Amino acid sequence: MPEICRFYGIVIKMYFADHAPPHFHAEYAEYEARIAIDSLAVISGKLPPRAMGLVAEWTTLHQHELTALWEKATRLEPLDRLAPLP
Repeated sequence: MPEICRFYGIVIKMYFADHAPPHFHAEYAEYEARIAIDSLAVISGKLPPRAMGLVAEWTTLHQHELTALWEKATRLEPLDRLAPLP
């Protein structure tokens, strides 16, 4: 599963050929969550509130890019890295 970004100890990954809905995986310490790209809904798992807030802020900044990466992942194409939060 390619890592597409890392910031403040949070690692963002996306699987190739993963199932719908379009989502990514966020890991922080022992926590992991699957986050829907379009709605920011937590599909499964959980993150601490502060980490979830940072992930939500980052996702809002990169929503269009995440959607494009999801499309690339479904076609098994290499994924670009995205910029972290400043």
